Amino acid sequence: MTLTQQEEQILLSIKVASENDPQKPEFPSDDPKFPATPTYKIKVDGFDNVWLKDESFNPTWTHKDRMAWEIVVTYRDFLLAKKNGQIKWSLPHMSIISSGSAAIAIQTQLKKYKLPNLKVLVDTNIDKKIYDTLIFLWAEVYKTDLSKKELSWKDILKLTNNLDGFDITSSDALSPTNVFYDWLSYEIINNSPDYCFIPFGTWNLYENILNTNRKEIKSQNHDPRFQWDIEKLRKCNFIWATTNDPNSKAASKLYSPHLPFSHFWEQWIGLFKYSWFCGSLSDVKIIQEKFLDEAILYAEKIKINAEPSALAGLALFFQMKDTIPKDKKILIVSTWKSKLHKN
Repeated sequence: MTLTQQEEQILLSIKVASENDPQKPEFPSDDPKFPATPTYKIKVDGFDNVWLKDESFNPTWTHKDRMAWEIVVTYRDFLLAKKNGQIKWSLPHMSIISSGSAAIAIQTQLKKYKLPNLKVLVDTNIDKKIYDTLIFLWAEVYKTDLSKKELSWKDILKLTNNLDGFDITSSDALSPTNVFYDWLSYEIINNSPDYCFIPFGTWNLYENILNTNRKEIKSQNHDPRFQWDIEKLRKCNFIWATTNDPNSKAASKLYSPHLPFSHFWEQWIGLFKYSWFCGSLSDVKIIQEKFLDEAILYAEKIKINAEPSALAGLALFFQMKDTIPKDKKILIVSTWKSKLHKN
């Protein structure tokens, strides 16, 4: 089937240099590089080898920009399918539950490439600045009380008036064809840490990093982006930080009474540890608010561009530092700060 002139122009504008060639990276689209964001050393009393992976250098200051690019690439696949007669209908809209950063990142890219606007389901108590930013970006925003019940993908599509579209809140629709954070996963593991502290908001980043770890440990033919020692890879402790306190300063991005489609991580990560695909201390842990406050003050002092939720990994490191050997290499991942529209 022939594409419309506009669809043909959109297809030509989405350029993917390669899927996994570090010499031909695909992200960020305006200035591709690998690694895409910097990792730099930070000073923490008593430790000599602490590093920060800073995702605020992405286009909308969040690791969700990587997911947003993969959504654009998915639309490229749709256009190729339509051009080759596989599908005959117009491009579908996508729906997502978001507290802000993911929706802002995705809609920014959809608007740039003139793709169908994102349909965003937000909580009734959403921050007005985030709501206004989404409207400014032309996203279609729908409000509901997200605390009432866990929503299925069918619920999400119904509540966003998108019965013929796709829900991308979970990886249910896209995980067979997309890995949102594969490049970021390699940027993280290539740092060769003994301990890696990462905020845990949704399943995607968690799943991508550990599956990348497993893939390289088992592989006889390593991905060209991989630059690490397998034995260190087996021993790295990947520790995710989250909160179960709805009043936490990190709650807006990390807390959800009904986290849609999350897997039962205790079983999942337990299997990985038994299989020696990660260190024995790998886990998802609850941060204490006093350590989050400490992380916020520290971030202000050294000028880290991050929201409290993005500093959860740093907070958990402060919480656990008395139990961590001082000679180990520590990597802390700071994931986001929503880039908001200024009225």
